[in-house]
Amino acid sequence: MKVATSIDFASFMRRLEQKNPGQPEYIQAVYEVLTDVIPWIQEHPAYARDSLLERICEPDRIIIFKVTWDDDHGNVHVNRGFRVQGNNAIGPYKGGLRFHPSVNESILKFLAFEQTFKNSLTGMPLGSGKGGSDFDPKGKSESEIKRFCQAFITALLPFIGKDKDVPAGDIGVGSREISYMFGQMKRIATIAPGTLTGKGISFGGSNVRLEATGYGAVYFLKHILKHQRDTVEGKQVLISGSGNVALYAAEKLLTLGAKIISLSDSKGFLHIPSGLTQSLLSDIMTLRFNKHQPLAHILQQYPDLSFHPGKTPWHMPADIALPCATENEIDVEDANALHSGGVKVVVEGANMPVTPGAINVFRKHGVIYAPGKAANAGGVAVSGLEMSQNAMGYFWSHVEVDEKLQSIMKNIHDQCLRYSGHSAGEVVNYARGANIVGFKKIADVMLAFGV
Repeated sequence: MKVATSIDFASFMRRLEQKNPGQPEYIQAVYEVLTDVIPWIQEHPAYARDSLLERICEPDRIIIFKVTWDDDHGNVHVNRGFRVQGNNAIGPYKGGLRFHPSVNESILKFLAFEQTFKNSLTGMPLGSGKGGSDFDPKGKSESEIKRFCQAFITALLPFIGKDKDVPAGDIGVGSREISYMFGQMKRIATIAPGTLTGKGISFGGSNVRLEATGYGAVYFLKHILKHQRDTVEGKQVLISGSGNVALYAAEKLLTLGAKIISLSDSKGFLHIPSGLTQSLLSDIMTLRFNKHQPLAHILQQYPDLSFHPGKTPWHMPADIALPCATENEIDVEDANALHSGGVKVVVEGANMPVTPGAINVFRKHGVIYAPGKAANAGGVAVSGLEMSQNAMGYFWSHVEVDEKLQSIMKNIHDQCLRYSGHSAGEVVNYARGANIVGFKKIADVMLAFGV
């Protein structure tokens, strides 16, 4: 029997595109990983056997279901729900739920694929998954969101469980939505607290879970700069987004002495020339988290700030950029503008916010680029810690969880550094390191299990 000892990149991608037509986000995510992994496999041919790459790229299963709910006027609506269960080699499927009109199979397959490597990097026994619905929470009443969440989780419940698949939140799914879903799960079934993460502190949640992704990205940034014999203090930072990731990254950066000059939402970006203050951040958190209003409404309290509709912050001078909004928000033009504006480090707070062309621009100009699968792994790491606390019937303090998060992010950084393949004096290729480390761990387990 002939055993494969090498993999042809172009042929592999061609077959993948033929098998998954009309799924550009998924193809992009796989392309970005395999650009680094396939050359490494050529040097380590044991990993070319048993169709490991094909098995990792193909989700274990995709569940598609109908979600029927009624609005405040008695009209019945039908949305589509999804759960992509990616890979459970190292633990139960784990990944967020996204409620947004853009949700489709391609986006969720890309997110589940990214989650495979992200969860592997944490060092925790977590497989990968992603799910959600094309439901749009914007413009809906509190009651409508509650009824949708209850209908969605009722349909999904047969496919999840603490040892099988553990969902969490993502875009459009915060603590409010998680609470509605968890309440419905308890109403209709006997469930373990660890079946869902991102819960409120009072019913099995973890300290630092809301802050985890943003804090984790900043901790990763700290280690990048430390390796460069530098610090965050005094750096001008561009941040996109104004959700949990962006605002808690801003909070942590403020404590480290950084100057944050932008935030954004889907309508445009807020320019903060003199730098974000703690009081301004607190008012923005109230606006976004409690009142659920657009970022531009902050001008009613702070008329000296400026909001730029339909634009992104990437054309302003700065030292560091943290894209924390959504996928593919930084293209080639933006990347060139960031380089021209003096940005030396780009850390992904969101999932795949930088396009492949933009990544190439960063590499060409020596801009350090940290991929989301490494830099934003703090969220799933603390979700894993929440699962551990639920299993033990225990509760760690804010300080204890934050210390564990810092340790996990340091370990991820050090692994990426070790496998980056850079020589002395070269810019560290954190993406290569993250892709290889994530793949190697999963592949080792799959080889150990046999086919």
